[in-house]
Order: sequence, then C-alpha cells, then structure tokens
Amino acid sequence: MKKILIVNANYYNDITKGLVSSSIKFFKTEKYRIEIMNVPGVFEIPIAIRKNIKKFDAFIALGCVIKGKTPHFDLICKSTFEAILKLSINFNKPIGNGVITAFNLKQAKERCGLTKSKKPNKGLEASRAILSILKNGTKKI
Repeated sequence: MKKILIVNANYYNDITKGLVSSSIKFFKTEKYRIEIMNVPGVFEIPIAIRKNIKKFDAFIALGCVIKGKTPHFDLICKSTFEAILKLSINFNKPIGNGVITAFNLKQAKERCGLTKSKKPNKGLEASRAILSILKNGTKKI
C-alpha cells in the first residue's frame, strides 16, 4: 500500500483546515495510507519532507502565504517552491504543491473552500496531481 504524507503548514490554520480536509476526503476513495504532519509555516515544509523522504511514496505540501507590505512574501514563496521542486526531482518522489499564495485573505479563503468560489481548492488540486503521477506509469506503444 502506497503511503502519502500531507505536510500542513498551519500558520493560517483556518485556511489550511479546508485544504487538509479536501485532500483527506479525496484519498478516502483510494487505497493509500495517509499521514499528516503539521509544521509552523510554509518555509518548514521542505525540511519536513526531506526528513521523511524515504518513508513515503509521495507528499502533499499544504499551506498559505498572504502578501504583506515587505518582500517577505516573495522570498518565502520562491525559496519554498524551489526547495519542493528540487526535492521532488532529486529523490524522484511526487510532491503536490497545494500552497496558496494570495494577495489577501479573501483570495486565500476562495482557494481553500471557506467561501463559495469558482476557484479550485488547492488541496484537492495537489491531491489529484499526486494520484495521477502514482497511477500513471510508462506505457509501451
């Protein structure tokens, strides 16, 4: 049975609850073992994945970063996303990126399911991406 670790950066706990619940609900219909690890912020996601890289078949990174008035948003998002991608490539493990990057709380709420929106839930998107990679192997033609 394949194992998936959801790494949840719960700094914006009300936002990430929606991401985590949509991800868990999605995988309930599949035969995967899901575990959750909470970390304080998105910057800690890559190290949490790295520490567990050999124990799981795939990872889902969930969290939220909301832009403020300083460059912090840009620095955190860029370094975190690059580290997640590097881990995925270097260890050949799928990592679904469900980290919301929003200009304001309204946008974040739309992307986690807290408010009615046509915007997709980022937790669900990341879960679907992981499942497609895990299920789709190479095909002979």
